[in-house]
Order: sequence, then C-alpha cells, then structure tokens
Amino acid sequence: MTKVVQIQFSPESGARSAQRLQNAFAKEDIQSSIVSLQTGAATIANIKYLGKKQRYTSRIDAKMQAWLLKKNNKEFGLFSYPILGSDISQLPEILNADIIYIHWALYGFLNYNSIAQIAELKKPVIVVMHDMWNITGGCHYSFTCDKYKTGCSNCQMIPGNKENDLSAKGFRKKLRLYNKYSNFYFVSPSKWLYNCAKEALLTKSKPIFYIPNVLDNTLFKPFNKTTAKQILNINTDETVIAFGAVSVSSPYKGWPYLQKALEILHKDEAYKNILVLIFGSVYNKEIAASIPFKTKFMGFLADEYSTMLVYNAADVFIVPSLADNQPTTVQESLSCGTPVVGFDTGGIPDMIQHKENGYLAKYKDAEDVCNGVKYCLQQKLKGYMLPGFYPAATIKKHLELFEQIQKS
Repeated sequence: MTKVVQIQFSPESGARSAQRLQNAFAKEDIQSSIVSLQTGAATIANIKYLGKKQRYTSRIDAKMQAWLLKKNNKEFGLFSYPILGSDISQLPEILNADIIYIHWALYGFLNYNSIAQIAELKKPVIVVMHDMWNITGGCHYSFTCDKYKTGCSNCQMIPGNKENDLSAKGFRKKLRLYNKYSNFYFVSPSKWLYNCAKEALLTKSKPIFYIPNVLDNTLFKPFNKTTAKQILNINTDETVIAFGAVSVSSPYKGWPYLQKALEILHKDEAYKNILVLIFGSVYNKEIAASIPFKTKFMGFLADEYSTMLVYNAADVFIVPSLADNQPTTVQESLSCGTPVVGFDTGGIPDMIQHKENGYLAKYKDAEDVCNGVKYCLQQKLKGYMLPGFYPAATIKKHLELFEQIQKS
C-alpha cells in the first residue's frame, strides 16, 4: 500500500485541497495522513496538528516578515520571504511516507531549510502550486511581470529598484534548492500556472504536471433550489446572485469590478427583485452599503453541507478574481448546477465553457460581467463540471504521477 503524507499550513489553506485529496486517496486504498501547523474549525481524522512551539515560531516569523516588508507596494498583493520555519522531517508521518506532498505551507511553517530537510530524505516531494510563489522570487501573483522567466530582481513590489532586493534573494534560494535536489515534482491545478511553470527559470527543467484539485461531487451536487432557499430563509421568488466575500482592498479579488457590475445591473428595471447572497465572512458594512440590492451575509461556512446549500440557492455565482489559480468556488458552484460568471483569466477558463455552463467576461470589464449575469439568468443556464474535473479523472492523474515517479 502506498503511504502519502500531505503538509499544509491549515485545514483551510489551499481550499481544503489536502483533506479532499486524502478522502479520494482512501477510496483508492492509498493511506494518507496530513501534517498541519494550524487547527481548523473542526477536528479531522488523520491530521497531525503541530504544537505550541511551532505555532509560536509562525507568529514570530509573521511579525518579522511584516517589519521586513512594511514598505512593500500592496497593490500587487502578497509577498513572502520565509525566515523562520520548523523542522518536521523527523515526524513519524513524514518518515513513514512513501510520497510527500507540500501544499501551501508558508506564514512561518516551512522555510527554505525546512523544505531542504524534507528533500534530504530522498523521498519524492510533490509540490502543489496553489499560487505562483514556488516559481517567483516571493510574490504570489506576478500580474503582468514576467521576470520569473529569467530571474527576479528590481521587484515591482519592493521600493528602491535594487538588483539584490528580497525578490532576487528569494529567487536564488529557490534556485539553489531546486537544483540541489532531483526529487521535486511540481503539480499545478490550472493550465495557466502549468504553462507559467514550464516557462519559469526555476522549474522549466523540472517535472511539471497539470492536475486539477479534487472535489467530492457526491456532496457538491444539484439540490432542489426552492428547498435550498427555504432552508436558508430566502424568499423563493427572489433571484439570487451569490459570491464569496471579498476584501475590498485585495488586489486579487476584483471587488471594484463586481461592485460596478451590480450597479449597472441595478439600472435595468427587469432586475429589481434580486438578493445578493454573500458567504465567507460576517456582515461587512462597507460591502453592504456599496451594493444596490438587498444583501444577505451567510458568514464563514465551516461545513461543506452549508456551502452546498448556498450554491444551490443561487441562480448565478460571480467570481470577479483578477488573479487566481484554480478557484475552488467555481468548481463547487458548477458541480451544484449553478452557472458561474468570471473573468477570462488564470484557471477560470479551464472550468467554464463560455455560454454553456457559465460566462467568461472580458478581463476587467464590469459591463461584461453584468452581461454575463443577464445571459445566465435569461437563458436559465445550468452549471456543470467538465469531465476532466470529476474525482475519478483527477485521482487517476495522481496515480499516473505515482507510476511515473516509480519508473524514474
């Protein structure tokens, strides 16, 4: 029996991908465990949660990075330069594993030394790229910058225009790490990031695989829409537009374009009886005040059953992301039969067939987002997952990866 261990920052990081993958592995007689720095909303079986010492190290690292990066240009999002980290290479879960997965494990969990200590075990290390950090000098999304293809320096996020800034230092650390060890394998959940990794100086000579995130479609599936609305205390005659709560300051999530699209939609007399259903955070006065429709905040949904109900209560789901790898919300909504409107960027077009199971809006075009919502509602479009995203298809790709690793 193949034994797998997956490393993650928390059960919520990487959109719960480690837990979902573990559940899928179990059906294939693959023994999987998870090592997590942080605990989640609920205790989950087969997860090794680290102790106070490691969490304290993480908090100190967060403070050190905040000070080090305090002058960074936040317009381009998150930049990570891990300083402190924890050595987990001697944990029984790691030592007993045949294959090691590393998911999103920053914020003071793993630094470059921690990753090297794992690689030193000479076991296959599969790095699941949940954003661009693994192929850049430190940014999580590079937007229009393509220095990751030749070598990072003079980073647009770091003031001073210095050749030897933190992006250059981070890039060199990764280059030394990846060059020293031949047991790294890189997995991208999106075709977009897969192509980026194939062009990146850090990874273009490494084994790279495209494998979408696993989703349990026996849970995320169509449910009677009227019943879903009744359970969530929503009037059954209201048209429901849903989205995951966004930070109005996040450069990734495209809040200004979503807000503008809703304003445009509100001007159309045919679209007045609309409820905007928001999940992911508690009531946000700033968001509520800027939406011209009635709003309902669902808060953070700790269980997947509640999340499934929200998607099924919605008539259309909007994902206005400007930079995103493989947003799981798109996959979940489509699996529940609800069409999705999103920009034609990142991994979003992998999942949406334009005007078939959703609508791909022109990048940064709020009016086209509005057009997409209208189209989905007028055509009574039904969402559905494309064949390559079904659990059997995605887990098959992991098993094929295992076979390739064994051959090499």
